[in-house]
Amino acid sequence: MTVDAVIFDLDGVIVDSEPVWEEVRRAYVAAHGGTWQPDTQRRLMGMSTGEWAEYLSGELGVDRTAGQVATEVVEEMTRRYAQRVPLIDGADAVVRRMAARWPLGLASSSPTRLIAAALAATDLAAAFRVTLSTEETARGKPAPDVWLAVAERLGVDPTRCVAIEDSSNGVRSAAAAGMRVVAVPHGSYPLDPDAAALAAVTLASVDALTPEVVEQFG
Repeated sequence: MTVDAVIFDLDGVIVDSEPVWEEVRRAYVAAHGGTWQPDTQRRLMGMSTGEWAEYLSGELGVDRTAGQVATEVVEEMTRRYAQRVPLIDGADAVVRRMAARWPLGLASSSPTRLIAAALAATDLAAAFRVTLSTEETARGKPAPDVWLAVAERLGVDPTRCVAIEDSSNGVRSAAAAGMRVVAVPHGSYPLDPDAAALAAVTLASVDALTPEVVEQFG
């Protein structure tokens, strides 16, 4: 196979935002009468905005509508990003290194406004030819929708793409799209065994992602 494009996830790969998401949503659930469950963070990772807002409102017992949950949590995340976007060490250099060799896409579960804020703050917007939020697809991860849509907008066959992911649901979704997956699991959120088995390569950190890692799929 020839690699025609590399498609990145955002949260956990380029920005270390999963702990921020967890902190914000935990506090929100507690403040609005809900109950955070032991598996909540794992279940939330990869969900689209509509999906996790419905989950907090319906499953966790938050006393707000899904629409209110989405608006208020994203507002708080936007406020946090305005203070500081938690760029993962070396991730910006990795993205630019990949962009020099292949067209890049971004397939993220973050809302569109947070994607824009993160890329602007890290000066990476120009590196990506296509960026897409699962807000704009029918289903979030682990469904393959966002990966397939990004490949289509790039004009490439999804089976000729390499996906860079950190979460179990992200790995599942990219693999379901037919992509080779390079997994970069977050230290606090290790991959589930079934997701780990789907990854073609697993790296300890994103700065280990080199053109040579991607070229092995060619």
